[in-house]
Amino acid sequence: MIEYRDIHKAFDEPVLSGVDLTVETGECLSIVGPSGTGKSVLLKTTNGLLEPDRGDAFVDGVSVFNSGRQALQAIRRKVGYVFQHAALFDSMTVCENICEGLPHEGGRHVRSPEVLRQVCAALEAVNLEPRLVVNELPAELSGGMRKRVGLARAIVARPEILLYDEPATGLDPVNSAVITRLIRDIQTTMRCTSVVVTHDIEQAFEISTRIALLDQGKLHFVGNPDEFRASQDPVVRAFADRRAAAAAAERIMEES
Repeated sequence: MIEYRDIHKAFDEPVLSGVDLTVETGECLSIVGPSGTGKSVLLKTTNGLLEPDRGDAFVDGVSVFNSGRQALQAIRRKVGYVFQHAALFDSMTVCENICEGLPHEGGRHVRSPEVLRQVCAALEAVNLEPRLVVNELPAELSGGMRKRVGLARAIVARPEILLYDEPATGLDPVNSAVITRLIRDIQTTMRCTSVVVTHDIEQAFEISTRIALLDQGKLHFVGNPDEFRASQDPVVRAFADRRAAAAAAERIMEES
């Protein structure tokens, strides 16, 4: 469904240095790795939010960067994107924010019965009660609720592909677990292809078909969760052990 071919990207310094990776139809692939190694940059090439300096991304066999504007628009209609910090519009209600995930022609009629039905279905899918939140502004919601509204916006049009950029960032362990469970449930019910950028290796173990580890701008490891756990590769072990230590420290702070 998704193929990254020889992706290179630099800002002041090289970020991605030749990444080749395939995401199979219907799987959930998590991309993990140290901060600054290009995980979110790679994700944003999937629907053309960032253009690589070299290389290309393909969605269902179609080039993202060399097939023209109409082809890119068609690709974007297949993709739902969950932003790291929800990225809701402060001046819009929950309903209006979720409508931004619909095709433009549908989003014009925010109060039409069909659009309201789609919005309510998306809210229910992320365990939010529509009648309680549909007319609220983002500032009136908790951090966990805003994350779920961002997820509802990504799934309202029933996309074939879901891209998650650090979906649990900034959440406490309870709300982080809620988001992890929602990702898993949505993957099961929608049967979409998902790519999840995450620092949370335990989240990756729980939701992933496969895990890809980026290190210093290159793809260092790809395998299923059991293979990741069993790997004796020093880079894999260093990342897994460091994240485990950080998670343990966070739990201790929460308990104290």
